[in-house]
Amino acid sequence: MAMAMAMAEALWLLLSPFLFLSVSAITQTKLTDNPADELVAVLNANRTAHKSSSLADNPGLACIALQYKKAYQGDCEAVGGSDAKKPPDSEFAQTFAPNCGVDASTLSPITGRFLGCQSKYVQPSEAFSMLIKNEKSLEILYNKNQTEIGAAVTGTDGGAPYFWCVLLSNGKHNRSFVLEDGVAKISRPGCFSGANDDCSGADGPSPFGLKWVYAVTAFVAVGYAFGL
Repeated sequence: MAMAMAMAEALWLLLSPFLFLSVSAITQTKLTDNPADELVAVLNANRTAHKSSSLADNPGLACIALQYKKAYQGDCEAVGGSDAKKPPDSEFAQTFAPNCGVDASTLSPITGRFLGCQSKYVQPSEAFSMLIKNEKSLEILYNKNQTEIGAAVTGTDGGAPYFWCVLLSNGKHNRSFVLEDGVAKISRPGCFSGANDDCSGADGPSPFGLKWVYAVTAFVAVGYAFGL
């Protein structure tokens, strides 16, 4: 028994630094596991690196970006081709705004649009390269008249293909795409930025999952030391 206790203590001393690091990483991670939020962060970091100010993440605009994507009805091949499935402007006030709980009278012009689709899920940093394809895309992104951004990512029924949509606007902060009840209506599948919501339409490890990996590892190690 004494030997088992000594082995358990030795294993704890060995594992505790890793457990501490994992918990520290978890507590420093933002509250949501949302690739749409991460994509906004990547786009803003790219803007500031090119001397343009960060764009305000507007959840009303982001929810509309998710609705915008749904107009393509899961047809990945239609993205980047003809604009046959591009939703008409009338859809914003008639459908998108009500679906998101956005006051239609606060809609502002869409001054930039990035839309991409792939058969497999990619990380937000990779999605940036997929969405920002050429010099024209960079000009739109760096335009100093842009003020707000909204991003959305989703798969069809929670799986492939994966759509990424980013909408930009020159609306006034806190006065455009205003949410009627202060909170955007959550729409599934998929997720959008600024909603403080986890994404249901993308695969990837979450901080919660990593915590359990470390916890199970420690439990197994200690159990082995006691001969369980």
